[in-house]
Amino acid sequence: MKVILLDYVYKHGVAGEVIDVADGFARNYLIPKRLAVKATPGELKRASKLRDQAAAKRAALENRMNELAAEIDGVELIFGRRAASTGKLFGSVTTQEIADALLDKTGVDINRRRISQQSVREIGTHDVAVRLGSENSPVLKITVVREEEMMEFLAKRAAQEAGELEGEEAAEAVQEIVQELAEEVNVTSSDMAQTLEDAASSAVYAAENIVEEPVAETTDEGVEMVEAEAVETPADEDDDTQS
Repeated sequence: MKVILLDYVYKHGVAGEVIDVADGFARNYLIPKRLAVKATPGELKRASKLRDQAAAKRAALENRMNELAAEIDGVELIFGRRAASTGKLFGSVTTQEIADALLDKTGVDINRRRISQQSVREIGTHDVAVRLGSENSPVLKITVVREEEMMEFLAKRAAQEAGELEGEEAAEAVQEIVQELAEEVNVTSSDMAQTLEDAASSAVYAAENIVEEPVAETTDEGVEMVEAEAVETPADEDDDTQS
């Protein structure tokens, strides 16, 4: 049946478009839901205004899709799973789980059918494309870690992200990063405490073992000055200098 859409219908079109659909889909869903009307000559005449509105809606939808694509492109989602020694998972990370995790992390709600992969079945990091029908196809990074290695993974990741900081500042940053990562993967509070302790210790150790080189400066006269620790002059050397 040929119908005129009165509103946006997923995978079919936007208001004002004339499309061909199965009779049952039109009679049992589109027309009762007032999402479409049968494309009679009279309705086709009235559809002209709707088509103008449809063009504007399509442009707005495309812009929104491009914004969403930019927002989620490169987002990493971390999952802990049981796996065999070969790296094969005992199960999988499903597209619905990916969609749910993306919603929790970014607030972007996408239909799982837009995720261009049936499921993830191996340990490691996988690039998973999302079909948004926009100019750019965003790619999610799905990182799957063994359940028993999740604590170590979070600690190392946090220490890396806080690597440019020093001392207590690094330790505090690590705790915040681990907290955020752990919330994403639903780590329990008891495991969290140990992870925070391990990660903070690693960060403090790294910061305390940084060796700073003397800093060279230049005066207005072009004489190079080098910062160094003050060295006490022995008393007998002072006496010789004075004499």
